[in-house]
This record gives sequence, C-alpha cells and structure tokens, in this order.
Amino acid sequence: MVKAVVAVVAVPGAGKTTILKKLKEIMPSVSVINFGDLMLEEASKYFGVTDRDEMRKRLALDDYRKLQLRAAENIASRNDDIIVVDTHAAISTPYGYYPGLPPEVIRALNADLIVLLEFRPEDILARRETDQEAVRKRGLESIETIEEHQNISKMFAVAAANEAKCYLKILRYYYPQQYPFQHAIECAKELANLIKLLLQQKGVVI
Repeated sequence: MVKAVVAVVAVPGAGKTTILKKLKEIMPSVSVINFGDLMLEEASKYFGVTDRDEMRKRLALDDYRKLQLRAAENIASRNDDIIVVDTHAAISTPYGYYPGLPPEVIRALNADLIVLLEFRPEDILARRETDQEAVRKRGLESIETIEEHQNISKMFAVAAANEAKCYLKILRYYYPQQYPFQHAIECAKELANLIKLLLQQKGVVI
C-alpha cells in the first residue's frame, strides 16, 4: 500500500530530472515516476505518437484527458511505499495552457502533497538553450513567457491542491548559484525533509 504520494511540478527546463535524481541519492526508497512518460507509452500504443510534443499537438483534448486519467490510475494502483510524481501543473500547448493535474487526475492520484518549484527565468532559459533538440522542436521562449508559465503553474497548482484537499508547498530558488547544481542539491534536501515530515505525520516509521 502506498504510504505517501507527492507530486513535484515545475515548468520545462527547471531541472526537475536532476533534482529528483539527487532526491533518490538521499532517499533510495522513493519511487520517482514520470507522469509524461506513462502518458507517452499509452499514446504510442493507441495513437502511434512518437514524442510528447506530438502528443500535445496531435491528440484531441478528450483523448489527452483519458491518457492523463489512465496514467494517474496506473500510479495509484502501485505498491511502492513512497511515490514522487514528476509532472507539470500547467502544460503549454498551441491552444493555450492546459492543467497537468485536472480534478479527476489529482483525485485519482490521491496526492498528499504538491510541491511547486520556481526558479529564475534566466536560469530556466539558459538550461533550455543547452537542449538543442527541444529548441528545434518547440522554439526558444522568452523570459517573459517563462515568467507567465510559472505564474499560471502556480494558479493551477493551487487549484489542484484545493481539489485534492492536500498540502501545497512552494519552493523558490531565485538566488544566483554559488557552485554547480546548488539549486538541485538544496531542493533535493528540502524535498527529502518534506517527505520525512509527511511520513511522520502519518505515523510511518522510516
């Protein structure tokens, strides 16, 4: 039985993958599940989609919603003790922003905590510039667009936490890094502490 489900959300290029790898180093018992990967597996199987950008652009909204719900139900059915879901609160599409954790999805996940990560838009832009494949497929957004996406993500995360009746924690990293991966290391430590506190509240011995 799952003891805790934590959804970690941030905009693309925030460095979530690196942060969650470092979290695994601190807490090896945590199962990190990428929500988009689960959706893409299903989309590839049923719609012949080959990547996430194609999934966002090509699929009808109703099909996209079904993939989200299927991924959430998949996660909720697992037997891992502690699940950390790597996902997005707001998804940027050619048609506008779409919630990454709409009501039926966040309810199916039965999340205990949503953690929203925010970073300096300049840092996010710099990380995106190094990902040439992403730049080729999606183009390079401006600092203003990244700021807007982070603000929309915050609104959607608040709505998701309200729907799930779970905790919402916002971790901000707007200070310049003094050494490589400083934000990732410090964020991983904060996430580990939050998970420990959550488990203690539930009476789970770790």
